[in-house]
Amino acid sequence: MAKALFQNTIFQDEDKARKALEAVRWPDGPICPHCGNSDQEKIAKIEGKKHTHRPGLHYCNECKGQFTVTVGTVFERSKVPLTKWWMAAHLFNSGKNGVSAHEIHRSLGITYKTAWFMMHRLREAMSDTNAGPMGGEGQSIQADETYYGNSSKRSKGYRKGHRHKAGVVALVEPKGRARAFHVKTATAETVRNILVTNAHRTSELHTDESRLYVNVGGEFAAHKTVQHGWNQGGHYVGKDGQTTNAVENFFGNFKRSMKGTYRFCSEQHLQRYLTEFEFRHNNRSGLGITDGERTALAMKGIEGKRLTYRTTR
Repeated sequence: MAKALFQNTIFQDEDKARKALEAVRWPDGPICPHCGNSDQEKIAKIEGKKHTHRPGLHYCNECKGQFTVTVGTVFERSKVPLTKWWMAAHLFNSGKNGVSAHEIHRSLGITYKTAWFMMHRLREAMSDTNAGPMGGEGQSIQADETYYGNSSKRSKGYRKGHRHKAGVVALVEPKGRARAFHVKTATAETVRNILVTNAHRTSELHTDESRLYVNVGGEFAAHKTVQHGWNQGGHYVGKDGQTTNAVENFFGNFKRSMKGTYRFCSEQHLQRYLTEFEFRHNNRSGLGITDGERTALAMKGIEGKRLTYRTTR
């Protein structure tokens, strides 16, 4: 970790950091974010000995616009050096438990407010806007729901019951991808909407004995359940080998990390945190993806997304 952070040039040299980001975002050469022009003969890099222009500035002869690698991304208009963006992204993706904004604030020597906003920009970059349906013929999908927040009985606002917590529904392919969704309340209707819009109906659906999945299970190739109730003998593998262990492992990692690393998350931002854990799960070392590759994939996702502070009145 220390060698990667303090000896790699992308964490020390701003020019190298910018070139690394250009290589991730534009592997075949610059693309104008204003008009979409990718003809390299019509795009010129503005250079000169006086260096009066912004480093890495390009000019598009098609639309007469100027741009750098950060234009049209979550990094646009950011005053944070790219070396620190790379270091934050690496810290963010080098462990399955994430990293808190306070740790980024101390490690990078930036304000806590800046670190917090950087983390949310990186979470926005991790969101997959082009994901296809999960599962398929001959494959299975595990679905389950859990509840998060309002768990401290010492809190003044503590109220007993799931309806006072934030609902989370997750779909997981065994040895594959995961998707997690924050829902106000986990009902049969919300669960069905998530399943039919994110999973192939030719898949097998594996769930626990919850009544939420009874009706929607009939819309899939098969619906197999696992008995988890304390009065059911605690069986975790069904008679046909079905299980929900993968989705429960996802929830377990999420809850341990939220309690140990982040400590608190308001319901307003819960979906962003779920997206973060979803990204790391889908690009985990168990699938042969290294920390460096995971970081590069996160940086590649910055394109076409903007995240700004809400204007105060």
